[in-house]
Amino acid sequence: MLHRRLARDYETHPEVSEHMIRWAAINGMLGYLDRGGPATRQPRRTFHTPE
Repeated sequence: MLHRRLARDYETHPEVSEHMIRWAAINGMLGYLDRGGPATRQPRRTFHTPE
């Protein structure tokens, strides 16, 4: 669990909880967008049967 504070409701103000949820969502989106490079396809596997 990367965002453990979201598992329980420790905050007394609802605004703080809302901001924590938004921060976690933004963090997840940035991690998805910054994957380290362009998307590449995996090479297709071919299976050869013995003749």
